[in-house]
Amino acid sequence: MKTWRTPGVVLLCGGIILTLAMGTRQGFGLFLQPMTLDHGWSRETFAFAMALQNLIWGISQPFFGMIADRKGAGRVLATGAALYATGLVLMALSGTGWQFSLATGLFIGLAQGCTTFSIVFGVVSRIFPPERRSMALGLCSAAGSFGQFAMLPYTGTLISHFGWFNTLLVLAVSAALIAPLASALVETRDKSAGGAVTQSVGEAVREAFGHTSFLLLTAGYFVCGFQLAFITVHFPAYLVDRGLSANIGMMALALVGLFNIFGSFASGALGAKYTKKYLLSSIYFTRSIVIALFVLSPVSEGSVYLFSAAIGLLWLSTVPLTNGVIGGIFGVTYMSTLSGFVFMSHQLGSFIGVWLGGYLFDHTGSYRVVWMISIALGLFAALVNLPIQERPIVRVPAPRPAG
Repeated sequence: MKTWRTPGVVLLCGGIILTLAMGTRQGFGLFLQPMTLDHGWSRETFAFAMALQNLIWGISQPFFGMIADRKGAGRVLATGAALYATGLVLMALSGTGWQFSLATGLFIGLAQGCTTFSIVFGVVSRIFPPERRSMALGLCSAAGSFGQFAMLPYTGTLISHFGWFNTLLVLAVSAALIAPLASALVETRDKSAGGAVTQSVGEAVREAFGHTSFLLLTAGYFVCGFQLAFITVHFPAYLVDRGLSANIGMMALALVGLFNIFGSFASGALGAKYTKKYLLSSIYFTRSIVIALFVLSPVSEGSVYLFSAAIGLLWLSTVPLTNGVIGGIFGVTYMSTLSGFVFMSHQLGSFIGVWLGGYLFDHTGSYRVVWMISIALGLFAALVNLPIQERPIVRVPAPRPAG
């Protein structure tokens, strides 16, 4: 019987889910100044809650991935929608730092573990054939990028007209829309899909962590998380500190999202034709160059927009390539699980990048040291991706007993 859940429908609904889930979180940096001023919090208090969010997102991701791979992504996504909406309401109602950390860190961190790339990519990877998979993942990544482009001005406009409190309540309603969209990602799973040899989830995880290329990929993704989370949370405040308006910070992040659409799509298309590890290495190296040129040059409105466009092309372009390498080596049966473990490293980097940005600013009065660390880490990631071997694993079925 024909199903309405065609690859096109899955890709469309998965893209909208990522637009809402990723777009909402990308705007959290716009709340830093108004919320800390109104509550009398330090930047480190706000940054710690955001860092905790990234950490919980990363730690929970492999476990939600396992549930999605075994029980279905639809249930996980619907649960995430409820957590997201609840977390945004509690974020608005928070009056102390620990309440803010509970709402923003725990609830929204868990919500993101249920609603973002690893969960959606698992379904998309299984429904598209290998020759179209990289392109499909690139389109999904572009949808997450479009969320940043569309939701940032939306969030900024709401804050300027209705205040941060009411904006969070409106965003809660937007996040709840993920639940009905999740019905398109309900799978009728063939247990042997994605590989001729049936594995348990434990066997798949042990196999991956015993593979050097998986560990190298994981190390590189730590750097991606560090760089992106630091910029997302601290860049608007950094620009205000340098004498530019808050509106320029909002537009800068929106511009990152706009160019990220093209960068994500292009990386998915290039990944279908060229060796993914070399593309990943080039992206990390180029990020370091772009950051260095920006930090070492005088800051102006023009230089901010130029930096935003350049870093936007490189922003989520690592995502389809990284997930493409995982699917190419290990197959797609446990794609959400293995992507979740790699993403956990990404979020450990995010936690350190966001928290360290706030900590060093409060203690030095500047973000300069964190910018320098970002440059050095980018060069490290460029190097560790080069030795990756992308050959698929050949699994030999265990012999059956005679008789």
